[in-house]
Amino acid sequence: MATPTDALGIAHPPAAGEVRIVSLVPSLTELLFDLGLGGQVVGRTRYCVHPQPAVEAVPAVGGTKKVNRSRLLELRPSHLLVNVDENPRELVESLAGSIPHVIVTHPNAPGDNPALYRLLGHIFHREPAAEALCERFDAALERLRGVAMDLPPRRVLYLIWKAPWMTVSRDTYIARTLALVGWETLGDDPASRYPVVELDARLLAAAELVLFASEPYAFGERDLEEFRADHPLCGARLLRLDAEMVSWYGSRAIRGLDYLAELARRVAEA
Repeated sequence: MATPTDALGIAHPPAAGEVRIVSLVPSLTELLFDLGLGGQVVGRTRYCVHPQPAVEAVPAVGGTKKVNRSRLLELRPSHLLVNVDENPRELVESLAGSIPHVIVTHPNAPGDNPALYRLLGHIFHREPAAEALCERFDAALERLRGVAMDLPPRRVLYLIWKAPWMTVSRDTYIARTLALVGWETLGDDPASRYPVVELDARLLAAAELVLFASEPYAFGERDLEEFRADHPLCGARLLRLDAEMVSWYGSRAIRGLDYLAELARRVAEA
């Protein structure tokens, strides 16, 4: 088997010596714990909230966009985990010279998860645990495909923000996840992965389902009520969903596939 590489094509060697990991990506922090590496995670962002309660023992160094540099470096990390979408390039480059190993990730579709498991399993000597996750992922994907084959396609508007309204383009992990159950995302913009959209009559008429994500904007029932009041001619069904289940790669993606299968089945039966 070829040596796994990160998103920059770097083949990181297996870790040697003391392993001290700082993760600036919430989903990767959870994955590290599920690979049995919780004891080696020495730093995280404040958005790294899983798994509970174990993650609370790990010091937070800031957010995904800005960190307390001195506090992070005081943790003496041997490895830094980052992501192309979640962490600004300038931030990563500013830290790279002070940390021996910077692992850059960019899963862009559900099918990228097994490679991610194997990459971290290889680097941190957790190959058996990584393969176990791969098997669980493949089984969940097969279950979802079994459900999806009986579902009709739907046009969906997936909202991640308001004031301004924002959605996801089709070249994103979220859109490709929804596509597994035949949900085609509207508002695509080749120039932006997360575009601002105008909720005009044409867009709303095309939507059969409007999904309100729980993050990064935490849409609540009041938001749905206001949306319906502001757009009385929109005939689409409005639905809140747990965005972690369709946007988080890593080990949560396994549960996410089962979540999406059940959600799509409920929508079809309504």
